[in-house]
Amino acid sequence: MEPQHLSQLEALSERLYNSQEPNERAHAEQTLRCFWTSTEYITQCQFILDNSKHPYAQLLASSSLVRQVTENSLSPQLRLDIRNYVLTFLFNNAESVQPYVSTALVQLLCRVTKLGWFDTDAHHEIVKDLTKFLEASSAHYFCGLKVFNQLCMEMNQPTPGRSLTQHRKTAVSFRDNSLFHIFPIALQSLAQLQKDQNADPRHLEQAILLSLKCLSFDFVGTSLDESTEDPGNIQVPSSWRPLIEDPATMQLFLDVYATTKPPLSSMALECLTRLASVRRSLFTTEAERNKFLARLMAGTREILRTQQGLSEHANYHEYCKLLGRLKTNYQLSELVNVENYGEWIQLVAEFTIKSLQSWQWASGSVYYLLGLWSRLVSSMPYLKGDSPSLLEGYVPKITEAYITSRLDSVQAIVTGNLPDDPLDNDEQLQDQLDSLPYLCRFQYESTSKYILSLLDPMLATYVEIGRLQTLSGDEPARLQILEGQLTWLVYIVGALIRGRISSASAESQEVIDGELASRIFQLIQVMDTGFHATRYPEHSRQLLDTATLAFFQNFRKVYVGEQAMHSSKVYTRLSERMGLSDHLMVLNITVSKIATNLKCFAACDEVVEMTLNLFQDLASGYMSGKLLLKLESINFILGHHTHEHFPFLDPPVNTRNRTIFYATLGRLLFMEDTPSKFNAFMAPLTAVCNNLASVAGDVNAFRSPQVKSTLIGLARDLRGIALATNSRRTYGLLFDWLYPAHMPLLLRAVEVWADTPSVTTPVLKFMAEFVLNKTQRLTFDSSSPNGILLFREVSKLIVAYGSRVLQLGSVGEPYASSYKGIWVALTVLTRALSGNYVNFGVFELYGDRALADALEVALKMSLFIPQSDIMSFRKVAKAYFSLLEVLCNNHTTVICACDPPTFQHLVRSLETGLKSLDVSLSSQCAAALDNLAAYAYNHQPITQASPNAAHALQKHLTEQPSLFADILKTLFEIILFEDCSNQWSLSRPMLSLILLIEAEYTSIQTQIAASLPPEQQQRLAACFQKLMTDVTRSLEAKNRD
Repeated sequence: MEPQHLSQLEALSERLYNSQEPNERAHAEQTLRCFWTSTEYITQCQFILDNSKHPYAQLLASSSLVRQVTENSLSPQLRLDIRNYVLTFLFNNAESVQPYVSTALVQLLCRVTKLGWFDTDAHHEIVKDLTKFLEASSAHYFCGLKVFNQLCMEMNQPTPGRSLTQHRKTAVSFRDNSLFHIFPIALQSLAQLQKDQNADPRHLEQAILLSLKCLSFDFVGTSLDESTEDPGNIQVPSSWRPLIEDPATMQLFLDVYATTKPPLSSMALECLTRLASVRRSLFTTEAERNKFLARLMAGTREILRTQQGLSEHANYHEYCKLLGRLKTNYQLSELVNVENYGEWIQLVAEFTIKSLQSWQWASGSVYYLLGLWSRLVSSMPYLKGDSPSLLEGYVPKITEAYITSRLDSVQAIVTGNLPDDPLDNDEQLQDQLDSLPYLCRFQYESTSKYILSLLDPMLATYVEIGRLQTLSGDEPARLQILEGQLTWLVYIVGALIRGRISSASAESQEVIDGELASRIFQLIQVMDTGFHATRYPEHSRQLLDTATLAFFQNFRKVYVGEQAMHSSKVYTRLSERMGLSDHLMVLNITVSKIATNLKCFAACDEVVEMTLNLFQDLASGYMSGKLLLKLESINFILGHHTHEHFPFLDPPVNTRNRTIFYATLGRLLFMEDTPSKFNAFMAPLTAVCNNLASVAGDVNAFRSPQVKSTLIGLARDLRGIALATNSRRTYGLLFDWLYPAHMPLLLRAVEVWADTPSVTTPVLKFMAEFVLNKTQRLTFDSSSPNGILLFREVSKLIVAYGSRVLQLGSVGEPYASSYKGIWVALTVLTRALSGNYVNFGVFELYGDRALADALEVALKMSLFIPQSDIMSFRKVAKAYFSLLEVLCNNHTTVICACDPPTFQHLVRSLETGLKSLDVSLSSQCAAALDNLAAYAYNHQPITQASPNAAHALQKHLTEQPSLFADILKTLFEIILFEDCSNQWSLSRPMLSLILLIEAEYTSIQTQIAASLPPEQQQRLAACFQKLMTDVTRSLEAKNRD
C-alpha cells in the first residue's frame, strides 16, 4: 500500500467511525467493506497496524480481522501467525495504543486463540505468554489482565457460526488446561493490588472482574442464561479444592468489599455469592465444609453488625442475593449448628424487617430476602437435633413488616412520593407472592388474625363508602388509598389460599382459609354496588378487580373442580359466614363477577383479558364445566351474548378477546349440544351475516367503517366457535350453518377488503381453523360431497386473496401488509391438502380447476416473498415449508411441472431450510426432499410409459446436475460437523439421494474428507464405507434404518 493510499484510508476510517453525516458514513463503509469481507485483505490489515499511527485506521484493521477470523475458515498456520502477531503488537504498543483499539485487538487475540485451540499446542501457551505482560510496566499489567478477562469470556460463550458441540469441546479443554492457572493469578493480583494504597483502580477492577469470570465459568456445560438471577450450584473442578478451602480466598473478597466502593465492592460480594454456591462434593470432609460455612456466616454477620457498605444500593442488592444463596446451598440443620447462629439469624431478621420498611429503596431486593425466609421455614419439618432454629420469634414479625410495608406503599403512591406503583410490576409482585404462603402458614393462626385485624375495618369503611352518593374534600384520595390497600390484601389472601396446594396442613388451616376467603367474597359482593359502581374507569379500581380475579383463580385451583377437597372445612366456614355451602354457589358468585366485568370494563382490555382467561379456565375443567351449565347465569349468557349485553365486544382493543369469549361459550354449548340449542345460540350471528350480505353487492356500502368492524368481529367470533368444535357432531353443526348460506359473505369480504390486512387476516385465520382436521372432526359420510365442496370454497378464497395481494404488492412494512396474510393463506391450503377428507383426483377427472388454481396462486405467493425474508420470519417459514412438504409428498406433479428457475428456487429453498436452527423446519425440509428424491428414484429408468411428472423431474435434474449433489453434501456436513438434535429426520433423505446420484456420492465423500485433518480422513472413509454395508438398492424401511 502506497503512503498516499494509507492517508486516504485513514481519512475514510475517521469518517466511518466519527462522521455525523449518514451518507458520508455509508460511503466510507461501502469503500472499506472489502477489509472485512475478503480474506485477501488480511495482509493489508497487518500492514495498516504496522505503518499507521492513526487510531481509527488501527480500529478498522483490528475489527476487520475479528470478522475475518470469525466468518472465514482460515488455515491453522494463518491463525497461529495472527495470534503471534497480535501478542507481539500488544506487548510493543501497550503504552501507546488507544483503549478502543486495544479492546478490538484483545478480542481478536482471544477469538483466534479459541478457534485455533485444537490446531496446535502453541495456543495453549497463552497463559505463559500473558504472564510476561504482568511482569512488565503498569500499562502491560493492565493489558494482560484485560486479555485474561476477555479470554475467559470468549471461552465461556458460543462463537457465532460454530456449533455448541465445538464450543463445549474447546471450553472443557480450556477449563482443564488454562483456567486452573488463571484463577490463582487473579487472586494473587487482587491480593497485591488490595494491599497497595497507590494501586490503579482500573487494575483492581480488572483483577476482581477476572476472579468473578473464573468463578462464573460454565464448568459443566449447563449453558446458564446470563439473565438468570440464580447461578445454581457451581461445579468447580476438584483441582480447585485447595484454593476454595483456603480461608485466605474468602477473606480476600471480604477485605476487598470492606475497602472499596461499587462497582468493585458489589463484584466482591458477587464472588462471595459464587463461593457460597460451590458444590457440596468439592470439600474434602463434611467438617471442612462446615468450617467454610462458618467463615461465610461470620463474614456476612460482620457486614450486618457494622452495616459496612450497605448504604450503597449495588452492595445492598448483591448482599441480599448472597443471603438468599446461603439457604439454597446449605440445609437449615447445618446453619443452626454453626457457632453464633443465634446472633446471625437475629441480625438477618432485623435487616429483613428494616429492608421491608425501606421498601421504596429496596423493592428489587426484597425477593431474595423473602426467598431466604420461605426456604428456612420450609425446612422446619426436617430439622432434627436440639439446636433451636429461633424462627418462631422472627417469622411473624417479618410477615407483618411485609404486609405493613405493602399497605404503606399505597399511601406513598397516592400522595405522589413514589413514581412507580409496585402493583403495576407483575413479575416482581408474583415473585414476592410465591414466597409469602410459606411465611404466613408457618404461624398461620397469628398471621391470619393480623390480616383480619387490617381487613375487617377496611371492609367496613368500604361498605360505608358504597352507600354514599358523592365524595367531597379528601374523600376521593382516601378511597383511592383504601382500594389500593384492599388490592394488596386480596392478592395476599389469594396467595395464602394457593399455598394450601403445597402445604400438608391440618384441617384447622382450612378453617382459616375459609375465614380469609369469606372476607374477600364479602368485598366482591359490595364492590359492584352503590357508589362503587361509578369507579370502573379509575386505575386503582381496575387494580382491585385484577386482584379479585387472581383470588378467584387461586381459590378455583384449590377448592373448586377436579382437585377440590369436597369435604373441605373451607365450605363449612363459608357457609356460616356467607351461606356459600358448596362449589356451585362459589361458581355462581364467580360467574356473576365475570359477567359484571365484561359489561362494565369494556374500555380496560387488561381486566377483560384476565376475566376471559378465568372464564376459559373454569369451562376447560370437566367437572367445573359441568357445574357451570347448572347455573342460570351461564344459560342466560349463552342466550344473550351480543354487544348489547356485553359492551366489551365493541371496542377495537378487545377484538382478540372475542375469540377467547366465543371459544369458551362454544365449549360450554357443545358439552350438551343439541341442534335447537346451537341454532338459538347462532341466531344473533345469523342476523349479522344476513345484514352484511344485504349490502355486499354495493362496494361503497360494503367498504364502510361499520361493515369493517362488524366483519372483523364476526371472523373472530366464528374462529372461537370453530376452536370449540372437537367432534364430528359439533363440527357438522357449524359446517351446516356456514355452508352454503354464509360462505359467499366470507369470499366477498376477502375480495372487497383485500388491501386491508386487519379484515383479511381474521377471515383467513378463521378459515385456517375451520379446515383443520383435528381430532378427526372433518369426517364426512362416504356419500357426502362436503369434503370436496369445502375445498372448492377454500380454493375460491385462496385465489381471491392471492391474486389481489400479488397485484397490490407490499405497501410499507412488508410483514404487516402482505407476508402475514400470505402465510395464513398458505396455512389454510396446507391444512386443506393434508386433512385427508378430499379425494383430489376428482378435480382433474371432472375438469374442475379448483385444485390447480389454488396451487398455482399458492406457489406464486410463495415466490413473492424473498428467501431471506422467509427465513427471517418464523411463522412465514413454517407455513412455506409445511406447504412444500405436503406438495412433495402428495402433489409431486405440481412441483415437477414448474419451470426450471422456479423448480430450482423451491429445491434450493429446501436446502436453506435444512440449515435452519429450528428443528421442526429442518425436519420438514428433509421429509420434502426425501419424497422428491424417492419419486425420482422410483420412476427410473424413464420410459415412454413413465408419468409426465417423472419426465419433467428428469429434465430438471439433467439441466441442473449439481442440485441434489449439493443437498446431499449439505446433509452430511450438518450431521457430521454440527450439533443437531434431529439426526434421524435429517438422515431420511440420505438413502434416496445416494441411490439417485451414486456417481456424485464418491466425489462428495472426497470433498468432505479433504476439509478434515489427515489423521481423521481415513476414519471418515471407513465410516462412509460402513454406512452402505448390507444396504441393497431399494428404499425399503429396513434399508433406510
